[in-house]
Amino acid sequence: MKYETVVGLEVHTELKTKSKIFCGCTTEFGGDQNTHVCPVCLGLPGVLPVLNEKVLEYAIKVGLALNCDILPFSKFDRKNYYYPDLPKNFQTSQYDLPICLNGHLDIEVGGETKRIRITRIHMEEDAGKLVHSGSTISTSDSSNVDYNRTGVPLLEIVSEPDIRSGEEARAYVEKLRSILKYLDVSDVRMEEGSLRCDANISIRLMGEEKLGTKTEIKNMNSLTALQKGIEYEALRQAEALEDGEAIVQETRTWDDSKGMTLSMRKKEKENDYRYFPEPDLVPIVVSPEQVEAARQSLPELPDAKQARFMKEYGLNDEDSRILTALRETADYLDATVKAGADAKTAANWMLGDLSKMVNENNLTFDKAPVTPDMLAGMIALINKGTISGKIAKKVIVGMWDTGKRADVIVEEQGLVQITDTGAIEEIVKQVIADNPKPVEDVKSGNGKAIGFLVGQVMKASKGRANPGMVNQLLQKYLKD
Repeated sequence: MKYETVVGLEVHTELKTKSKIFCGCTTEFGGDQNTHVCPVCLGLPGVLPVLNEKVLEYAIKVGLALNCDILPFSKFDRKNYYYPDLPKNFQTSQYDLPICLNGHLDIEVGGETKRIRITRIHMEEDAGKLVHSGSTISTSDSSNVDYNRTGVPLLEIVSEPDIRSGEEARAYVEKLRSILKYLDVSDVRMEEGSLRCDANISIRLMGEEKLGTKTEIKNMNSLTALQKGIEYEALRQAEALEDGEAIVQETRTWDDSKGMTLSMRKKEKENDYRYFPEPDLVPIVVSPEQVEAARQSLPELPDAKQARFMKEYGLNDEDSRILTALRETADYLDATVKAGADAKTAANWMLGDLSKMVNENNLTFDKAPVTPDMLAGMIALINKGTISGKIAKKVIVGMWDTGKRADVIVEEQGLVQITDTGAIEEIVKQVIADNPKPVEDVKSGNGKAIGFLVGQVMKASKGRANPGMVNQLLQKYLKD
């Protein structure tokens, strides 16, 4: 490749507090337009903001989870710009003294681990929302403004330009979203806008150190849009340079229906915002005791949990990564093991049949009708020989549909595994008699043919015959 893609991400996550960052208005998603507002978040004359202490607590937790330094002294600033969704004509944010600095996040792409540096994390208030008449801002004739979101607390997590592809950007945001979910500081629902991405993209000749002119794609609200937007924009810039055009520093939007980025406006520079300290809020002083208390309150995070699953449960790297991506999934496995199930067996059911049902019903494991105790109970029946693995596939569907435990379903439907040698023997004899060709194949040295006969015995027994006993009896009679 002639050009190298260089990407830095600004990830905005709404915090899961009950009230807004500087007032008591609800942060609940939805509601009639302009009903979750008050004089403070609307910026009416004479009002004074007060910092929501929970926002600071969450910011410290996120900073620690992302390996940042927590600044003992930070402050809020006014970021001045004019846009219809900003009622005060400035955003209360943090500029030169943010709450967190110098972190990093390790991602895995293509089997290799890569470290993405995090420049800073700062607290700020969200803006309102423009409600466009068309599908995108560029296709709309008019826009209305809903200020319900104004003042909802945000953390902006800014990376260094260490990302080199849309795939790496996707992996970074996926990992970041997982950590935020583990911390329970945000619901990270991209479809509702509680996690949004701005991507700064430039390209340069391979081997060069100097950064090219960047463009910014604003407010991408899905992982697919993020990856596709970066890939398209890098290609667009490369083609422009090849045609002798100069890259213009601008803000662009991703049009999903067209599969392309579109120009919105000239990109502002830092000094255009005329930052100055917020006079209505006192500086923030964080003590070492506060930081240590936050550190002690952190849950076991995805990387640590993945390492534990590999060490304690004997799972491989890929399975551990999948099972720890969501806290609900990891907690489900831990609870199933605690209920007495073998970890590897439980993991196999979770990655197979149970995962399929969870995904088809658009649920997470904590909402699954089959609880960890129920899964452990079913695995216990398999281990006792009460049911076979094949019968268990029917049982787990029955548990999902009815909410009944495995032993109840087995009893009600008569699914107890046949372990009586005489009963299985009769079925084996009949199958041998009915299938002379496969029998002859086995006797001629075709070992694979026995699999067909096993299948016929299992079919005749409606899956209830003990597979081990079936194999033993077939081997016995086929030798005669």
